[in-house]
Amino acid sequence: MNKDMELQLKGYGLTTAHILYRMPDHQTILQTFVWQAYDLAPDFPEMKTFLKFWQQKLDGPLHSVRYFHRKLISASEWRGLRGEFILN
Repeated sequence: MNKDMELQLKGYGLTTAHILYRMPDHQTILQTFVWQAYDLAPDFPEMKTFLKFWQQKLDGPLHSVRYFHRKLISASEWRGLRGEFILN
């Protein structure tokens, strides 16, 4: 089983963050960055770790963060199926 499927079965969903930040040399100009990863709602530990890294290591100060989260699959929705498609 691949890593993405394992995370989804553990309750992770896809989180997308739309980040606006100020240009380091031109503070009046806003730039956009889109970040996406599997994360756990409602605490969002992966996104919080990334934003902490941004604030500590990157020069462009954050202006705002909008995020969206969608669970793609949950353990109760997972069913093992066996089947075969024969083509030609």
